[in-house]
Amino acid sequence: MPNKINRAHTTILVIDDEESILNLVSIILSNRGYTVAKASNALTGLKLVDSLNPSLVLLDYMMPQIDGLETLKKIRAEYPDTYVIMFTGKGNEEIAVELMKAGASDYILKPFSNQNLVERLESVLKIRAVELRNRELIAEREELLYEIKAWNQELEKRIEEESEALKRAHAEVVQSQKLATLGYLAAGMAHEIRNPLNSISLFVQLIKEGLDDNEKVEYVEKILKEVDRVDATLRKLLDTAKRPRFELSEVNIETLIREALEEFLPQTIAKKIAVTFTSEGSTPMLKADPSELEQIFTNLFLNAIHEMPDGGELNVRLTNNREDMEILVRDSGRGILEENLPNIFDPFFTTKSMGTGMGLSVVLRIVKNYGGKIEVLHSDHNGTTFLVRLPRADTIPH
Repeated sequence: MPNKINRAHTTILVIDDEESILNLVSIILSNRGYTVAKASNALTGLKLVDSLNPSLVLLDYMMPQIDGLETLKKIRAEYPDTYVIMFTGKGNEEIAVELMKAGASDYILKPFSNQNLVERLESVLKIRAVELRNRELIAEREELLYEIKAWNQELEKRIEEESEALKRAHAEVVQSQKLATLGYLAAGMAHEIRNPLNSISLFVQLIKEGLDDNEKVEYVEKILKEVDRVDATLRKLLDTAKRPRFELSEVNIETLIREALEEFLPQTIAKKIAVTFTSEGSTPMLKADPSELEQIFTNLFLNAIHEMPDGGELNVRLTNNREDMEILVRDSGRGILEENLPNIFDPFFTTKSMGTGMGLSVVLRIVKNYGGKIEVLHSDHNGTTFLVRLPRADTIPH
């Protein structure tokens, strides 16, 4: 409890209908350095409480119009930082209990001694100082707890974001390792399979030339067709894992996307798929291999159309930003199952009965070759949205 009171900065209001009490108390307290205000009735006193915000009120219990008890209750309800000591000429326990319940900090019986008045008054002021400081400390504690909670939430958010970033980075590393492994596998398979495959094709063609039986010729043609299919699968495998020969030129990506959509026009009309394409901002020329870029959109559009056998919407949006171009490809198809999302770019992964599972792997390889990124922004029963980011020409690595 503080031992010293800053009397010069402590205002005390005396409310009493006896002028002699007002003058006496005012002289006693002023001589001790307090700032003293006086009021001869409760209404005037309440106005002074509102304007002066005194630390303490010395309030008479018996007053006309509004008595001391009602005034006490009003002060404590509306001005909680102002403490009240009651003056009373009735020294019974019932009144004392009633006053203390109403919020009085102390009560002093009339007549009183000067020394007793000062001691009781300063005791209440010291208690007030401690209680107000406690309130400040509690408020500071609540503010600190709120800040700590906010910090914890921010920390948890940052940890979650960093964890997601690490997961994405790890997934990209794993994907790169898969493509690298596939590259070694593809090169070996191409060498080991294509040589005997070419021999099979050659000998079968020789057999075909000497056949007169139409049925056997049909069988031989089926064999050649299957040989071509195996060779096509090998080519796709090589395209997935390794960049083929390419030629860079100036490519207008907006024109390229429009042309790719035009190629699928017969399919979209037949399946009653509404196609929309929007382009935002000017589209700069990209230095790229047009056939490579075309494969990105051909595969994405083909997958989207496959997911809408009974009609739907295919929306493509091209946005040119300061550092890259964003292409959104959204369909209203059946969506990708959540458990399949981590594997859709893996070579050979497919949910189609006749698919090879290499389309999106090729897309990923091409996008990475141009320093870009591809991801599934959203997928559920209402459709799937792919986002492709390609750096602008001056930042694309070749």
